Amino acid sequence: MLEEIQMLMDEYRSWLRERTVLREVNGWVEITTPYLDRNNDYLQIYARRENGDFVLTDDAHTIRDLEISGCTLDTPKRKELLATTLNGFGIKLNEGALEVKATEVTFPLRKHSLIQAMLAVNDLFYLAQPVVQSLFYEDVVAWLDSAEIRYTPGVKFTGQTGYDHLFDFVIPKSRQQPERILRAINRPVRDTAESLIQAWTDTRNVRPKDSRAYAFLNDSEHPISAGVQEALKSYEIRPVPWSDREFVREELAA
Repeated sequence: MLEEIQMLMDEYRSWLRERTVLREVNGWVEITTPYLDRNNDYLQIYARRENGDFVLTDDAHTIRDLEISGCTLDTPKRKELLATTLNGFGIKLNEGALEVKATEVTFPLRKHSLIQAMLAVNDLFYLAQPVVQSLFYEDVVAWLDSAEIRYTPGVKFTGQTGYDHLFDFVIPKSRQQPERILRAINRPVRDTAESLIQAWTDTRNVRPKDSRAYAFLNDSEHPISAGVQEALKSYEIRPVPWSDREFVREELAA
C-alpha cells in the first residue's frame, strides 16, 4: 500500500508541474494552474515581489465571478462563512481579492493554500438557482446538530507533502467507531471530487490507520454522476448523497 500511495503522489507532482504555465503580465507573473473552476476554466493566480517577499492574489476573480452569477456575499452569515473559510487557509481578503504573502521558503505552501481557498470559496457559495434558500454547508451543520453528532468544524491537517488540507468536519474516535473525516461538497463534479481525493491521499497516512473519509454530496438540484461516486470510492472515500444522509446517521453519531 505504501508503494502504491507513493506512486500516486509522484504522479500527482508530475501532473502539477507539467500543467502549470507562467507568463508576465504588467509586472505580475500569471500562474495558470491545472485546476478547474465551476466554468471549466483553469484557475489563475498572480504573483510579484513586494518588499522582499511575494504577494499572491486571485485578482478578485473568485468573488467577482460569484457575484456576476447572482451569488452576492452580502449577508452576515455568508460573510462569516467566507471569513471562516479564508482563515482556515491563512488567506486574507483585500478589496475583494483573495491574497496571501509568502517568502521564498513558504511560496509553494502559500500558493497551494490560495488555490485551495479559491476552490473552497467557489464551492461553498455557488448556488445553482436563486431560489435555494440556504447554503449546503449550513444544511449539513444543521443536520449534524439535529442528529446530535458531535464534531469539530474546519480542521486542517498537514499531509505527507507538507501541504495543509482543510476538512469541514472531524468526528472524533469513539468506542464504537474510528475517527471520521467529512467534507461537504455543494457542487459534486470532477474537479471538486479530485480536490478531496488529493487531500485525502496526502493526509490519510498521517491520520490513524482506521480513520474514514466521507463526502456529503449535494444532490438537491442535480443528480450526482456515477463517475464522481466511483472515483471517490476507489480512494476509500464514502460518497453520501444528501438525500441518503439518514443511512449514515447511526455510524456518525456512534
